[in-house]
Amino acid sequence: MATLAEQVQGERMARIALSMIAEPNDPTTGYVLTRHGGVETLRLIESDDEVPGLARADTLMWRQRLTAHFTSGLLDQVAQAERHGLSTLVPADREWPAGLNDLGDRAPYLLWTRGAVSFLTTALSDRATITGARAATYYGEHVAGELAMGLADEERVVVSGGAYGIEGAAHKSVLAASGHTIAVLAGGLDRPYPAGHSELLNRIGEVGLLVSELPPGATPTRHRFLARNRLMAALSGATVIPEAGPRSGSMTTVLAGHELGRGVGAVPGPVTSVTSAGPNELIKQGLASLVTQSSDVIDLLDADRTQDRTVTRPEVGRALGHRRPSPGTPGRSL
Repeated sequence: MATLAEQVQGERMARIALSMIAEPNDPTTGYVLTRHGGVETLRLIESDDEVPGLARADTLMWRQRLTAHFTSGLLDQVAQAERHGLSTLVPADREWPAGLNDLGDRAPYLLWTRGAVSFLTTALSDRATITGARAATYYGEHVAGELAMGLADEERVVVSGGAYGIEGAAHKSVLAASGHTIAVLAGGLDRPYPAGHSELLNRIGEVGLLVSELPPGATPTRHRFLARNRLMAALSGATVIPEAGPRSGSMTTVLAGHELGRGVGAVPGPVTSVTSAGPNELIKQGLASLVTQSSDVIDLLDADRTQDRTVTRPEVGRALGHRRPSPGTPGRSL
């Protein structure tokens, strides 16, 4: 019987198959994929050959984890996914956002997209990420909306995650200003999440861009939300957080931004507000620049990045009381 690697047709189809059997942000799969390509990665999963650079025990665990998702109808699922009217991007495509390559072995296997992929071809300084608490206050949503509208007026693309609270406020303000926005989702693009934002997300797909590393039909999970946050940081030149608790999942976007050497901004808030505790702590520890208006975000985007801003995740995580989950381990969502 022919193996999956023998049946797939080219690199794109191989990466589509990988997105269906491997969870996002899996550094082992990323390590093999980066060095051997999609087709060879599938072959190595199915074979007994040694994987250069991986210990035998790690190779066995990796194979067991991925082959558990092999099904007799996997190729049919791949074909059905391609009929959803969505586009895919792989690193060889001209539209592939170069900023994602900074993730190294944690880069996505491919991107599923719906909408204006041209938004991904511009410089990092043309895109800013706004994220934060779902249970945001009026203050937080108002500030997020003002920042987003100001960025839209300056023809910068606003990247966010489509969630309630801060992210929804950012998207809505950009659309109201006839600006450009990207929503990065933690599930399949055919299943807009949250359901209460279906109309908003469909509108973004029509005039902006929807992006996911998960195939059609995939449901969001806590791990996938956390994995998604690294993409939001990598796609932009700066990440801004108007409101978030110190242990909020959205803080992982900040940590990813620091790892990548991107700019980070935080909006100060009342010391009595738990949703301002995260941004206030970032500012207090010097991990984020104070942001009060859109021009501050633009300064972050346009700043000279010659100075090393990288902060290791363990250091930042301890400072904020946030622990990094291991790949595939459920964590705290936004």
